[in-house]
Amino acid sequence: MEPQLLSPATIWAAIGAFALFGLFIAFRATRQNAGTAEDYYLGSRNFGGVVAGLSYAATTYSAFMLVVLTGLTYRGGIGALGFELIYFAGLGLLVIFAPRFWLAAKRWGFISPAEMLGARYGSAWVARAAALVGLVFLMPYCTTQMAGIGLLLSGVTGGEITLVQAVATGGLLAALWTLFAGLRSVAWTDAVQAVVMLVSALLAIGFAVAAIGGWGTFARVTLETQAERLSVPGPGLWSLGTFTALSLPWFFFAISNPQVSQRLFILRDMAAMKRMIFWVLGFGLVFTLIAVIWGFAALQLAPDLENSATATPALLISGAIPAPVAVLLILGILAAAVSTLDSIALTLGAMVARDVLKGAEPARQVLAGRAVVILVILFASLFAIDKAQIVDQLAALAAAGLMVTVPATIGAFFWRRATAAGALASILGGAVLAVWMAMIQGMSVFNPVLALTVGGVCLALFVLVSLLTKPREKALDFGAALRAELDAHGVW
Repeated sequence: MEPQLLSPATIWAAIGAFALFGLFIAFRATRQNAGTAEDYYLGSRNFGGVVAGLSYAATTYSAFMLVVLTGLTYRGGIGALGFELIYFAGLGLLVIFAPRFWLAAKRWGFISPAEMLGARYGSAWVARAAALVGLVFLMPYCTTQMAGIGLLLSGVTGGEITLVQAVATGGLLAALWTLFAGLRSVAWTDAVQAVVMLVSALLAIGFAVAAIGGWGTFARVTLETQAERLSVPGPGLWSLGTFTALSLPWFFFAISNPQVSQRLFILRDMAAMKRMIFWVLGFGLVFTLIAVIWGFAALQLAPDLENSATATPALLISGAIPAPVAVLLILGILAAAVSTLDSIALTLGAMVARDVLKGAEPARQVLAGRAVVILVILFASLFAIDKAQIVDQLAALAAAGLMVTVPATIGAFFWRRATAAGALASILGGAVLAVWMAMIQGMSVFNPVLALTVGGVCLALFVLVSLLTKPREKALDFGAALRAELDAHGVW
């Protein structure tokens, strides 16, 4: 099929309509504002399971899925499914940690995950260190969202929508939806965006498979022409080392990334939490299969691409996808990127306001959070537009860097002997090591040495320093304090 570029005017009109709808939702959210930091960052902890689950899903399953994961499938084959299923298996950590995060946040009034760690270890410096790590290592993740928007919109219009225009659009939407009413507007718009993501992807994959000749023909042709990509390790991308390098950080995503772990603070009750986990797991499994099938469909409808990251734009303009469906999927991917970006920006704002500016008045906490939101989005936009090599290095840095809080987080609930000194050494030592290996040594994200070394050093520092020091008197004992409530809810 001949490529059929999409009209920029059509895309701008669709984005405009979608933006107005999102702004209407965000404006409605402002009517419930209470003016407190808890309300701005957590929506007064009053979300049900469906909205919370869709918000979690939209934040987690970002533009990465139909841009990067599809590209990895196009380039390396079925190994991409295994990689993403490792992340999906990591969502099982929610069964263990979600009730504990929620009960601790409700009992002691925590607003950010960093604040929770600081209270557990009785140290404001642990909270500040965790907040700083989040601020540094989530920036590259924001950048990839903005870059994904630019790659998509410029690709389907043949460059008529420029990278700058695309990135500016995503940044503006993220800023407006976040600044209006904080978490409440972010969560409500996330829920709508999750529905758009799923519906548009299902429609698009249906038309792509139909263009190939239906599911039977798609399966037969894939088996005949892509046998190497259906085997392990595939045509060259995947190896045990590469698989380990990418999978290890993602397995701990649910507890290492504050923008998703903070979602566990917003729930109304334990029943809502159970529904949230159900929605997240269901959405995640379906969307993972869609992204991988989309990659194999692109191999048939848009073969021989030099850059596998352009697989989705190439498939959208292949002629197989009707223009209205293609535009809807573009909105879905745009929504995915924006939902991740605004969630990260809001969480970083909460950590700066609560943990860096310790003791600030509620109004100042909200103001500081809004300032951080703007700065984060501006930073991500500028780095997405600038194609300097540092962006690739930052991506490698983020993959390992977000793991550095994992030992301290697990120890907070399951090791009474863990100390503030151990947590601080683990977080800061691991962060410095990650910066040195990725930024100074230039180690690739595909090199397992990066993730394994950073993870191993963090764990060793946490255990050894904790054994050599004593817990602080003001440290909380989450295990003992929450045991009765966990038992009452039937939680292991």
